[in-house]
Amino acid sequence: MDIELQKVSFAYAPGTPFEKRALFDVDLAIPSDSYQAIIGHTGSGKSTILQHLNALLKPTEGSVRIGDRTIHAGKKENDLRPVRQKVGIVFQFPEHQLFEETVLKDIIFGPMNFGVSEEEAINRAHTLIKLVGLPESVLEKSPFDLSGGQMRRVAIAGVLAMEPEVIVLDEPTAGLDPRGRTEIMELFYQLHRERHLTTILVTHSMEDAARYADRIAIMHEGHCVLTGTPEEIFSNAEELENYRLELPHVVHFQHELEQKIGRKLPKLCLTEEELAKTIAQLLREERDGQ
Repeated sequence: MDIELQKVSFAYAPGTPFEKRALFDVDLAIPSDSYQAIIGHTGSGKSTILQHLNALLKPTEGSVRIGDRTIHAGKKENDLRPVRQKVGIVFQFPEHQLFEETVLKDIIFGPMNFGVSEEEAINRAHTLIKLVGLPESVLEKSPFDLSGGQMRRVAIAGVLAMEPEVIVLDEPTAGLDPRGRTEIMELFYQLHRERHLTTILVTHSMEDAARYADRIAIMHEGHCVLTGTPEEIFSNAEELENYRLELPHVVHFQHELEQKIGRKLPKLCLTEEELAKTIAQLLREERDGQ
């Protein structure tokens, strides 16, 4: 499902002494089935954009098109439930949103609230709990008896149970250890590929954006200042510095390596695995050329 922001501006508490502009004339197109990263420092407008993606916030100016539905500034919108069903948001620390007596009840709450039968919701829960890497026996437990990582997986299953076409990830690995971060990000990437979910990652992690996204947007002080592929975005270190952003560690390492060996590698590498393969190929070519 396509999403497009057109000249979107947003102010909190408009028309009051406490008015604060958070977005300024943002244009951003997110094609169906793409993996879009939105990067920026705290206060850049990332979280405000996130809440426009399923009409939790409505633009002060401009419009937001979500599939076949367009949200216009200043226009009263009726029944936004279908939009919110199609666009699932995994907020930071989603485990804080768990509240039911059992994991099963927590997972089926969302879909049943949108009219899915109890039988179908329970079937989805049994399928999804395994998909997020937990045993079915967890369904009968209290979510508050689980570890933090397990609770997060339950919360993710609850979002997936509504079968969204778009999934928005707001710093989804916050507070997790390195292994947990990798497992969660790989889970979302698997879902993106296998279920053809339009995936939107709101993050400050250059590494995650480089590894998983096929499109990146940079937010700075409420403006969308750069858009492009990861290769395009991370090829310009000086421009990123203007927005107080750093290159992914692997790209920085590649630049240092190129300076030491006095030559450019044939491509910009965005993951450690890609860099290792490129170096190995270079060494083979040098050996064969001797």
